[in-house]
Amino acid sequence: MSQVWAGVDIGGSKTLVVVCDSDGREVASASADSGAHLGGAAILDRAAALVLSLAPGRLAGVGVGAAGVVEPETGTIVVTGDSFTGWAGTAVNAGLSSRLGGVPVTTENDVNAFLLGELSTTDRHVLGVALGTGVGGALYVDGTLLHGGGTGAGEIGHVGTYGPAPCTCGQTGHLEAYASGRSLARRYTEATGVSLPAEAVAAAAFAGDEAALAVFTDAGRFLGEAITHACGLLGIATAVVGGSVTNSWALLEKPMQEALTEHPLLSGSPVEVRLARGGAKAVALGAVALARGLS
Repeated sequence: MSQVWAGVDIGGSKTLVVVCDSDGREVASASADSGAHLGGAAILDRAAALVLSLAPGRLAGVGVGAAGVVEPETGTIVVTGDSFTGWAGTAVNAGLSSRLGGVPVTTENDVNAFLLGELSTTDRHVLGVALGTGVGGALYVDGTLLHGGGTGAGEIGHVGTYGPAPCTCGQTGHLEAYASGRSLARRYTEATGVSLPAEAVAAAAFAGDEAALAVFTDAGRFLGEAITHACGLLGIATAVVGGSVTNSWALLEKPMQEALTEHPLLSGSPVEVRLARGGAKAVALGAVALARGLS
């Protein structure tokens, strides 16, 4: 029986597992509620059960893309958002491996895994940006993930000052305060008094609602500014953008491209931004690459 590798995406609402063969082809996948508010042990129990249901007895390795700030050597969760309870402090590598009979496990932040899943064979330097409930970032430099000297390397969502809007980290003006799903909904409510989720704000913008259009225009412009500044510092000419907010890419792309053109790299060319292709499985597929040692 041939060996397989599993990639696990542990998010605030669900856990998704993708299993691939030795050629990197997907052979199975499944998802379930992550149990995010049940504590670290329950989260790992559910992840292990999903993996074993898809690949009993033939696992060569498991990669995990986990929400939160992750210490990469041990896979320990350092910091999490309010979508989780009892997740911080969980040693994912050891805990999941023990539940899987000693199979080697390696863990990265979910946006790092997302970026690994989006790389082409020729990529050497890429910025990854994930626009979802929050805004996450990852850096792939000189052919490897960049972790930096502390937690949060690549976290583009928490840099810059783009205005007075409050950020989830307690500061103000960060990219996450303007370009995340939560912030899009909040800013629309502030402008109109009408409470809508981000998807409905996007629908209103497509229908010509000026307040909704303004919210997305700001998000796209600030996204472009943040990307060009981050890439300029490290000499990166390519960025990949994904996440649920990019379902409204048509609203973000024009103001983003205008900002990129206004702030080119030293080469004189703007950063090239491509839309993620992995969809909902990007993190799990990147985690498979992590497990196979392709990072």
